[in-house]
Amino acid sequence: MTWSIIARDASGAFGVAVASRFFGVGVLCPHVRSFAGALCTQALVNPLYGPRGLDLLAQEVPADQVVMRLVQADGGRDHRQLHVIDRHGGIAAHTGSACIEWCGHTSGADYSVAGNMLAGAEVIAEAASAYCANSALSLAERLLAALEAGEEAGGDKRGKQAAALRICTVEDYPILDLRVDDSEEPFHELRRLYDKSLERFQPFLSCLPSRAHPCGITDRAAIELEVARFNAARAEGAPGK
Repeated sequence: MTWSIIARDASGAFGVAVASRFFGVGVLCPHVRSFAGALCTQALVNPLYGPRGLDLLAQEVPADQVVMRLVQADGGRDHRQLHVIDRHGGIAAHTGSACIEWCGHTSGADYSVAGNMLAGAEVIAEAASAYCANSALSLAERLLAALEAGEEAGGDKRGKQAAALRICTVEDYPILDLRVDDSEEPFHELRRLYDKSLERFQPFLSCLPSRAHPCGITDRAAIELEVARFNAARAEGAPGK
């Protein structure tokens, strides 16, 4: 009933984008932690996989061992789907034998796509292709492109309802955590929220306390200058940060 893409980029950021014909898919399915990794639990979702998996990843347990430990300890594993990426780019996945067709997963360098109850294998194939084809874009935009391509290929065979995007970089807090819990057009709404975040939210984040600058920027005029600089760079087609 869900498909998702998890990924890591060259900066060390991790992200998950997920979509489903299920209310609030972004609440329980995607899990990301800076300096650790990312995972998505789906099908008959087991939300306990999230914190347990991230704790293991933070201890540098490889992705394949994370999947094995989580799945082996779960009596409902045949009904679960899980995929994981660790901080070194290692990837592992599990699609239980009782997951509903079409179900499966695929992966490449620093990304994994998995889904169940889909229109067909082309959903994850097109999502993966779009992610790879948009390597010049930011991680968030690549993940959005992958979701949109998966939907164009048929998506969840029951229809669409919810979508989410979560990104963590090198800070101890996420830089993006966007959710559409219930919408007739969740992909359009998720894209709208992302575009809205570019106006002030994303440039404002660069002014917050961080590992490099523990006090951040407290001068409101300087914050406004950073917002203006970010948007001027966007208007010129250059990266905002």
